[in-house]
Amino acid sequence: MNIWLKLFISGIMIMSFFGCNNKEVSADADGKEPLSAVQTETATFAGGCFWCMEAPFEKIDGVLNVVSGYTGGKMENPTYEAVSSGKSGHLEAIQITYDPAKISYDTLIEVFWRQIDPTDAGGSFVDRGPQYRSVVFYHNDTQKQAAEKSKADLAATGKYNAPIATEIIPYDKFYPAEDYHQDYYKNNPIRYKYYRHGSGRDHYLKKIWGDEPLNLNSIKETAFTWI
Repeated sequence: MNIWLKLFISGIMIMSFFGCNNKEVSADADGKEPLSAVQTETATFAGGCFWCMEAPFEKIDGVLNVVSGYTGGKMENPTYEAVSSGKSGHLEAIQITYDPAKISYDTLIEVFWRQIDPTDAGGSFVDRGPQYRSVVFYHNDTQKQAAEKSKADLAATGKYNAPIATEIIPYDKFYPAEDYHQDYYKNNPIRYKYYRHGSGRDHYLKKIWGDEPLNLNSIKETAFTWI
């Protein structure tokens, strides 16, 4: 092969190599960086109906993804029917993928408290049964310590007339819920608003928190309380 042709091909190969390994990170359709472009961490919370838990967290800057699903039980690949029956051992929950450089786990815990009635050991609002109780599933010791401290701080506020019943237990495995449950508040806004209003959740949160700000620049408007 001609020496100049060999040099030309070598040059093309070198340019291709560096081109493939120096790609610019582009944002996805909603302006957020793709998950592969940032160092992410995971938080898992249960607070009753996962439709109502998913919506507030998705509005926080630094939260990259929120998935509705099931966790806490031993049944593999549980279905909505199995979980809602209360016999699977699983709870309705959400799993949050977030950028710790933009939002801390401590902040996510604070937002979590403002979505639930932490004194209710028998379910959440209109949804009754152990599959709807509130739980923090910690992924490591740092999360465990943060959750326990935040729970103690919440109890010390005197906002509640009953003990904090929210459990703090180790995370095991998470199963995403069926597709029709994901982003339910976006895909079925009328049904979602009707359910949420009828559940009593917003009325309770308004009574407990009123217009008390969370003082978080990363949270848009008052998404952490009600939608």
